[in-house]
Amino acid sequence: MTNPFFSASTLPYELPPFAEIREEHYLPAFERGMAEQLAEVEAVAGSAEPATFENTVVALERSGALLHRVENVFFNQSSADTSEGVQAIEAEISPRLAAHGDAILLNRPLFARIEALYQAREGLGLDAESLRLLERYRTRFLRAGAQLTEADQQRVRDLNQEIATAATAFEQNLFADTRAAALVVDSAEELAGLSPDAIAAAAENGRALGHDGSYVLSLKNYSNQPELALLDHREVRRRLLAASVGRGLESNRELVVRIARLRAERAALLGFESHAAYEVADQTAGTTEAVAELLARLVPPAVANAAREAEALAELSGGEVRAWDWAYWSEKVRRAEYDIDAAEMRPYFELDRVLRDGVFFAARKVYGLTFTERTDLPGYHPEVRVFEVFEEDGTPLGLFLGDFFARESKRGGAWMNALVQPSELLGQRPVVVNNLNIAKPSSGEPALLTFDEVHTLFHEFGHALHGLFSRVRYPFFSGLRVPRDFVEYPSQVNEMWAVWPEVLANYARHHETGEPMPAELVERMHAAERFGQGFLTVEYLAAALLDWAWHTLPAGAEPGDAEAFEAAALEKAGIAVEAIPPRYRTTYFAHIFAWGYAAGYYSYIWSEVLDADTVEWFRENGGMRRENGELLRRELLSRGGSVDPLTAFRAVRGRDPEIRPLLDRRGLTG
Repeated sequence: MTNPFFSASTLPYELPPFAEIREEHYLPAFERGMAEQLAEVEAVAGSAEPATFENTVVALERSGALLHRVENVFFNQSSADTSEGVQAIEAEISPRLAAHGDAILLNRPLFARIEALYQAREGLGLDAESLRLLERYRTRFLRAGAQLTEADQQRVRDLNQEIATAATAFEQNLFADTRAAALVVDSAEELAGLSPDAIAAAAENGRALGHDGSYVLSLKNYSNQPELALLDHREVRRRLLAASVGRGLESNRELVVRIARLRAERAALLGFESHAAYEVADQTAGTTEAVAELLARLVPPAVANAAREAEALAELSGGEVRAWDWAYWSEKVRRAEYDIDAAEMRPYFELDRVLRDGVFFAARKVYGLTFTERTDLPGYHPEVRVFEVFEEDGTPLGLFLGDFFARESKRGGAWMNALVQPSELLGQRPVVVNNLNIAKPSSGEPALLTFDEVHTLFHEFGHALHGLFSRVRYPFFSGLRVPRDFVEYPSQVNEMWAVWPEVLANYARHHETGEPMPAELVERMHAAERFGQGFLTVEYLAAALLDWAWHTLPAGAEPGDAEAFEAAALEKAGIAVEAIPPRYRTTYFAHIFAWGYAAGYYSYIWSEVLDADTVEWFRENGGMRRENGELLRRELLSRGGSVDPLTAFRAVRGRDPEIRPLLDRRGLTG
């Protein structure tokens, strides 16, 4: 069998040869890739030559080329186009990859060489990026347990494999539960309130999922489904929310307790009082106290703001507003107070126009980029689109792949992956992909977005820009390889262009008539922006504080039943608002139990402090000026992890971040 992973791709930018890749290629490629990297590592660790930066650290940076190729492709597919075969491979390979990482990071002779270089670092003549690489390698080894006893190292190895196995099970259970919980209704009348194209999309979804003649609303990852704002039938709204918040209660409730226990035990072995303390020590926040202080500061004004919103909803509805009513009556308030109708806006947000005349247009104005669709280059699914990205002077930059539609084989949510990580050392240029979950329209119909989906498109493209702009020497620092509580910052900044007048005027045009969105509708939309911030902030903070509660548990603590623990944690934090469920409840909180955000969900609000401050900087300095884009790109977006993130922020902003712009944005200054 010729395995396409066994050699570098010959396609432009080393785009993976998706047309040649089959499921049966993955496991042999993983196995050979791990074996090759272990041999490369052993050659470094066992060398008789004295350690040098080149023969140790740079050699490690060059190792594992095959493994990196297959990992990048496989884990994108496992999220975006999975199958029973892919899931079986993931369940097998996840603990083996954890063990592989430990075999490198717990290699004592290898760490001894790194430690010797670190102790002699002042005399090595290293430039700033190389010195930072050496320091970061040493930190990575120490955090993995390189100085533990043999017995404790073995326990860490066991824990890492158990956690990887449990996290994969959590994700696969959630994938199945989310599909099984999709709301099926028998008549279009039950979907009254949705736009005709949304009802047609639900019918198309029903046909695709084997429910011919019925209408199916598939669930998004988060609690409050977007249709709750529009469905007129209260019982249908109740059923939809119940299906959403009930996910994982049977399949994941014991798993989350087990994962939390295992993480707490591992943190204690590594010298930390909790998993949160372990994680935050290597983030920009630095301490658990800093995170706890920020979250606690935001809770009272957010809850008070939500209470004021609840009063407005109750007044309009004339009765009790339950969790499945909140979004619906909020939409009514927007219509009554601001004359804003979400359905009225959707005809102005056609996917291709938003992409080309909004997202790409903003990237051209701010950064000078242009985009050419490459229909000759294959994606990993027929719906994937491939674009070549060029600098202002025509120099090729990289490839951007867009996978925008929901499907049965794709997990929920939206995300960015790197298929090729750029670095000068390996001579590679960036290939990145954005995944969204927009409902696929009926054949021949346009894909019309909600305003939230427009924001998501701009947000994920902010991640893509962070990857495309990466200009670092070493793969260790490439793209989004920055602290978790910094990674959302560039993507959140890019959201600003969705409502920037010049950009909005360019893409918000009626899909049938081509007429621009009326100026008065734009004005009303801006006026309504703050209403609902109480709900959104409480919803987010409840999830962040749930994450924090699970991961500040010390070793040996018994959380008990997952639902009871969740209720107690929300009550203790002062964020238990019955009518506002957390954005993610515990048993479907994949960010923290499967996707690497454990003790890190706070990072969205932490990053938003930087984001809101940066948006203010853009406004103070003339907005969409190329000079602004070039400064942000040069000092921050291109640097990846090669500089301290807050140093990069200061190089742009000229000072430390301030929280005031965030409080103003979210209406929390009262």
